[in-house]
Amino acid sequence: MDKGRLEAFSDGVFAIIITIMVLELRVPHGADIKVLLPLAPVFLSYILSFVYIGIYWNNHHHTMQVVTSVNGAILWANMHLLFWLSLIPFVTAWMGENHFSQWPVTCYGIVLIMNALSYTILIIALIRHHGKNSLLAKAVGKDWKGNISLVIYATAIAVSWINSKISFCLYVIVAIIWFIPDKRIEKVLIEPESKSK
Repeated sequence: MDKGRLEAFSDGVFAIIITIMVLELRVPHGADIKVLLPLAPVFLSYILSFVYIGIYWNNHHHTMQVVTSVNGAILWANMHLLFWLSLIPFVTAWMGENHFSQWPVTCYGIVLIMNALSYTILIIALIRHHGKNSLLAKAVGKDWKGNISLVIYATAIAVSWINSKISFCLYVIVAIIWFIPDKRIEKVLIEPESKSK
């Protein structure tokens, strides 16, 4: 099957998720700058989640550049990823509104780790479909960034029972790890071109 429909649908869902998140930002009553201070946790949550959605969109886009087709398993794996991504606006708003309290921060972490796992499932389905010698398989390799992210998420979820602010900082660390551009896919796309010259 052609991958175009999957890409178009996914892009639409990413756009809707960002739209829902921004609509959760409520305009404060009053014109004084001080009225913005109580909204700081909400805005911080929004920024972090916006970065996460951007990271997933960016990686999804790069991944689709090295695949040629999809099958039913890939379509369902992609829907699984989109389901967990669609929960980000809810946990983002809950965490921000409650000033990084334990349960909202714990649930935010659970949604993040499920996003990471569902993205891993999507990658596995794509590699099975395209083969172990495919460009994607070569690009992903041992996926140390993905594995370390899962460990940090699990740690953050456990730590949230002791100090939810530390958990939030751990979520920020994972975002920083992924915010640094991942060149793995770009490298495998450039290699065939450089060899042909």
